[in-house]
Amino acid sequence: MNLNQVTVSSRNLKKAIAFYKQLGLKLIVDALPRYARFLCPDGDATFSIHLNESMQNNDNTTIYFEDDNLESLVIQLQQKGITFTSQPEDKSWLWKEAKLLDPDGNQIILFKAGNNRIHPPWRID
Repeated sequence: MNLNQVTVSSRNLKKAIAFYKQLGLKLIVDALPRYARFLCPDGDATFSIHLNESMQNNDNTTIYFEDDNLESLVIQLQQKGITFTSQPEDKSWLWKEAKLLDPDGNQIILFKAGNNRIHPPWRID
């Protein structure tokens, strides 16, 4: 199996589309007012948002996007007006992470893990 896409809910697709385009995702399906799909800038994974007007506030969704030039990406996004809840910092699990929220409150973690993403020292085979 290969992961095709992750889909999150949004109360306002137009606002969410603008936000994810600012992050660098390429809009490939525009089925407003109910659905949109993006292609990630690296690889062939896709990311989708669908309209959910009755969406409840929660802290259950976390979206991870990896970038080899994390610090540079964070600076570029800040220059576009995107606010981060935490700046890039090294984590004990050997990743560097920066955190932000999308317009619907979904947590996004931009990270750099390199080989440790799939092959951390504690990996079991």
